[in-house]
Amino acid sequence: MSQPQGRDGEGSAAMDCYPMGTLPLDKTAARAEARAVRDALTDPTLRADAARAVRDRVAALGIPEIVQGGCVGGYWPLGSELDVRPAMLHLRQTGCALALPVSGPRGTALTFRDWDPDAPMATGRYGIQEPGADRPVVQPRALLVPLLAFDRRGGRLGYGAGYYDRTLAALRAGGPVLAVGVAFAAQERDAVPCDAHDEPMDWIVTERETLRFGG
Repeated sequence: MSQPQGRDGEGSAAMDCYPMGTLPLDKTAARAEARAVRDALTDPTLRADAARAVRDRVAALGIPEIVQGGCVGGYWPLGSELDVRPAMLHLRQTGCALALPVSGPRGTALTFRDWDPDAPMATGRYGIQEPGADRPVVQPRALLVPLLAFDRRGGRLGYGAGYYDRTLAALRAGGPVLAVGVAFAAQERDAVPCDAHDEPMDWIVTERETLRFGG
């Protein structure tokens, strides 16, 4: 069975990057290995428990106070990604507006549209559910970001299409934007490769712990 493709960008790190060629695996090999690890997490109870634990950890970050009435962008889970929707619905209950990404051509930034859980959804470019064209375009002040692997230096390995790096760079050009990587604890690696253009994560949240990077 073929694996879902085209979700997001290259890995990120809040500190100095590990240059390509200095790690045992380059990004292509690292992605294949990380995807296999995540795909092996098939136990529905484990996955549901992890989604609830991440919801509680995201709730503890104080995002409503950080965004101060602004919008929070999440994602619709693709394949074996951790389901972040419980966390998003909790944020909605606290008064945050929510948004989901709409994928354009490869190499472009994502567009975010307002997400109403009760509104009809459309099927996007990569088969991912997204808000319909009738939903307004918004500018999130915080993003919950999917990933393939992470490390304790803040490194984030994505899918290679460049979406999230370009999106975060574009959003941050207009002011601070909180980036929270979301993952299963099993997705941690000793080190993930990254490049100079990779956008840093402010936090990484798993079902087991919350990691903060930077100030």
